[in-house]
Amino acid sequence: MNTKVLVILSLLVGIGTVLHTVIPGVFFGVKPDMLLSMMFLGIILFPQPKYVVLLAMATGAISALTTQAPGGQIANLIDKPITAILFLVLFLLVKNKVNNKISAPVLTAIGTMVSGAIFLSVVLFFLGAMEGGFIVGMLTVVLPAAAVNTLIMIVIYPVVEGILKRSQPITSL
Repeated sequence: MNTKVLVILSLLVGIGTVLHTVIPGVFFGVKPDMLLSMMFLGIILFPQPKYVVLLAMATGAISALTTQAPGGQIANLIDKPITAILFLVLFLLVKNKVNNKISAPVLTAIGTMVSGAIFLSVVLFFLGAMEGGFIVGMLTVVLPAAAVNTLIMIVIYPVVEGILKRSQPITSL
Protein backbone atom coordinates (compact mmCIF):
# COMPACT_ATOMS: atom_id res chain seq x y z
CA MET A 1 0.00 0.00 0.00
CA ASN A 2 1.17 3.48 -0.87
CA THR A 3 2.04 5.56 2.21
CA LYS A 4 0.91 8.81 0.57
CA VAL A 5 -2.53 7.29 -0.10
CA LEU A 6 -2.78 6.00 3.46
CA VAL A 7 -1.93 9.45 4.84
CA ILE A 8 -4.57 11.11 2.66
CA LEU A 9 -7.17 8.52 3.67
CA SER A 10 -6.32 8.96 7.34
CA LEU A 11 -6.72 12.73 7.00
CA LEU A 12 -10.14 12.22 5.41
CA VAL A 13 -11.16 9.87 8.21
CA GLY A 14 -9.92 12.41 10.77
CA ILE A 15 -11.90 15.23 9.19
CA GLY A 16 -14.95 12.98 8.98
CA THR A 17 -14.54 12.02 12.64
CA VAL A 18 -14.61 15.65 13.72
CA LEU A 19 -17.71 16.28 11.60
CA HIS A 20 -19.38 13.12 12.91
CA THR A 21 -18.58 13.96 16.53
CA VAL A 22 -19.83 17.56 16.56
CA ILE A 23 -23.16 16.86 14.82
CA PRO A 24 -25.88 16.44 17.48
CA GLY A 25 -28.27 13.48 17.59
CA VAL A 26 -31.61 14.14 15.94
CA PHE A 27 -33.93 11.15 16.28
CA PHE A 28 -33.42 8.81 19.29
CA GLY A 29 -29.73 9.75 19.25
CA VAL A 30 -29.35 8.93 15.54
CA LYS A 31 -27.42 11.68 13.80
CA PRO A 32 -26.56 12.49 10.21
CA ASP A 33 -23.35 10.67 9.35
CA MET A 34 -20.96 13.23 7.94
CA LEU A 35 -18.14 10.68 8.15
CA LEU A 36 -19.75 9.07 5.11
CA SER A 37 -18.92 11.98 2.83
CA MET A 38 -15.24 11.62 3.69
CA MET A 39 -15.39 7.85 3.15
CA PHE A 40 -17.01 8.40 -0.24
CA LEU A 41 -14.39 11.01 -1.15
CA GLY A 42 -11.65 8.53 -0.27
CA ILE A 43 -13.27 5.87 -2.45
CA ILE A 44 -13.58 8.28 -5.38
CA LEU A 45 -9.96 9.38 -5.08
CA PHE A 46 -8.54 5.87 -4.63
CA PRO A 47 -11.01 3.33 -6.06
CA GLN A 48 -9.02 0.20 -5.28
CA PRO A 49 -10.54 -2.62 -3.21
CA LYS A 50 -7.66 -2.75 -0.71
CA TYR A 51 -8.08 0.93 0.14
CA VAL A 52 -11.87 0.72 0.16
CA VAL A 53 -11.88 -2.19 2.63
CA LEU A 54 -9.38 -0.44 4.91
CA LEU A 55 -11.33 2.82 4.72
CA ALA A 56 -14.64 1.05 5.39
CA MET A 57 -13.27 -0.75 8.44
CA ALA A 58 -11.74 2.44 9.88
CA THR A 59 -14.87 4.47 9.17
CA GLY A 60 -17.13 1.79 10.65
CA ALA A 61 -15.05 1.53 13.82
CA ILE A 62 -14.88 5.28 14.35
CA SER A 63 -18.59 5.71 13.62
CA ALA A 64 -19.31 2.95 16.12
CA LEU A 65 -17.19 4.70 18.75
CA THR A 66 -18.83 8.10 18.24
CA THR A 67 -22.47 7.12 17.70
CA GLN A 68 -25.20 8.05 20.16
CA ALA A 69 -27.84 5.78 18.66
CA PRO A 70 -28.88 2.74 20.66
CA GLY A 71 -27.48 -0.25 18.78
CA GLY A 72 -25.49 2.07 16.56
CA GLN A 73 -22.22 0.34 17.32
CA ILE A 74 -23.28 -2.90 15.68
CA ALA A 75 -25.15 -1.08 12.92
CA ASN A 76 -22.12 1.02 11.96
CA LEU A 77 -19.82 -2.01 11.84
CA ILE A 78 -22.25 -3.73 9.45
CA ASP A 79 -23.32 -0.68 7.48
CA LYS A 80 -20.01 0.90 6.48
CA PRO A 81 -18.36 -2.08 4.72
CA ILE A 82 -21.53 -2.91 2.78
CA THR A 83 -22.04 0.72 1.80
CA ALA A 84 -18.39 1.18 0.81
CA ILE A 85 -18.40 -1.87 -1.47
CA LEU A 86 -21.70 -0.86 -3.10
CA PHE A 87 -20.40 2.68 -3.56
CA LEU A 88 -17.19 1.38 -5.16
CA VAL A 89 -19.17 -0.81 -7.57
CA LEU A 90 -21.46 2.08 -8.55
CA PHE A 91 -18.50 4.43 -8.94
CA LEU A 92 -16.61 1.99 -11.16
CA LEU A 93 -19.73 1.52 -13.31
CA VAL A 94 -20.04 5.26 -14.04
CA LYS A 95 -16.38 6.29 -13.74
CA ASN A 96 -15.63 6.59 -17.46
CA LYS A 97 -19.17 7.47 -18.54
CA VAL A 98 -19.98 10.49 -16.37
CA ASN A 99 -17.82 13.41 -15.24
CA ASN A 100 -16.68 12.89 -11.64
CA LYS A 101 -17.86 16.37 -10.68
CA ILE A 102 -21.38 15.17 -11.46
CA SER A 103 -21.15 11.54 -10.42
CA ALA A 104 -19.49 12.27 -7.05
CA PRO A 105 -22.41 14.24 -5.55
CA VAL A 106 -25.06 11.98 -7.10
CA LEU A 107 -23.36 8.83 -5.84
CA THR A 108 -22.85 10.47 -2.45
CA ALA A 109 -26.59 11.08 -2.15
CA ILE A 110 -27.35 7.50 -3.20
CA GLY A 111 -24.64 6.10 -0.92
CA THR A 112 -25.88 8.09 2.08
CA MET A 113 -29.43 6.85 1.55
CA VAL A 114 -28.25 3.24 1.19
CA SER A 115 -26.10 3.60 4.31
CA GLY A 116 -28.98 5.10 6.27
CA ALA A 117 -31.37 2.38 5.18
CA ILE A 118 -28.91 -0.35 6.19
CA PHE A 119 -28.18 1.39 9.50
CA LEU A 120 -31.84 1.82 10.41
CA SER A 121 -32.68 -1.74 9.33
CA VAL A 122 -29.93 -3.19 11.51
CA VAL A 123 -30.95 -1.07 14.49
CA LEU A 124 -34.59 -2.07 14.08
CA PHE A 125 -33.68 -5.74 13.65
CA PHE A 126 -31.36 -6.00 16.65
CA LEU A 127 -33.21 -3.78 19.07
CA GLY A 128 -36.75 -4.27 17.92
CA ALA A 129 -37.21 -0.71 19.13
CA MET A 130 -38.35 2.37 17.25
CA GLU A 131 -41.32 0.60 15.68
CA GLY A 132 -42.43 2.63 12.70
CA GLY A 133 -39.17 4.45 13.11
CA PHE A 134 -37.73 3.44 9.75
CA ILE A 135 -39.76 5.93 7.74
CA VAL A 136 -39.37 8.62 10.39
CA GLY A 137 -35.62 7.97 10.53
CA MET A 138 -35.32 8.11 6.76
CA LEU A 139 -37.23 11.40 6.62
CA THR A 140 -35.70 13.14 9.63
CA VAL A 141 -32.11 11.90 9.55
CA VAL A 142 -31.14 10.11 6.35
CA LEU A 143 -32.58 12.47 3.73
CA PRO A 144 -31.18 15.62 5.41
CA ALA A 145 -27.82 13.82 5.81
CA ALA A 146 -27.91 12.91 2.11
CA ALA A 147 -28.54 16.56 1.22
CA VAL A 148 -25.72 17.80 3.48
CA ASN A 149 -23.28 15.11 2.28
CA THR A 150 -24.11 15.98 -1.32
CA LEU A 151 -23.42 19.66 -0.68
CA ILE A 152 -20.17 18.77 1.07
CA MET A 153 -19.12 16.69 -1.94
CA ILE A 154 -20.05 19.46 -4.40
CA VAL A 155 -17.78 21.87 -2.52
CA ILE A 156 -14.94 19.63 -1.38
CA TYR A 157 -14.39 17.24 -4.31
CA PRO A 158 -13.17 19.87 -6.82
CA VAL A 159 -10.90 21.40 -4.17
CA VAL A 160 -9.32 18.08 -3.19
CA GLU A 161 -9.01 17.03 -6.83
CA GLY A 162 -7.18 20.28 -7.63
CA ILE A 163 -4.84 19.88 -4.67
CA LEU A 164 -3.98 16.30 -5.63
CA LYS A 165 -3.32 17.30 -9.26
CA ARG A 166 -0.91 20.02 -8.13
CA SER A 167 0.92 17.95 -5.53
CA GLN A 168 4.18 16.48 -6.69
CA PRO A 169 5.97 13.61 -5.03
CA ILE A 170 8.89 14.71 -2.93
CA THR A 171 12.17 13.49 -4.35
CA SER A 172 15.57 13.68 -2.80
CA LEU A 173 18.15 15.96 -4.42
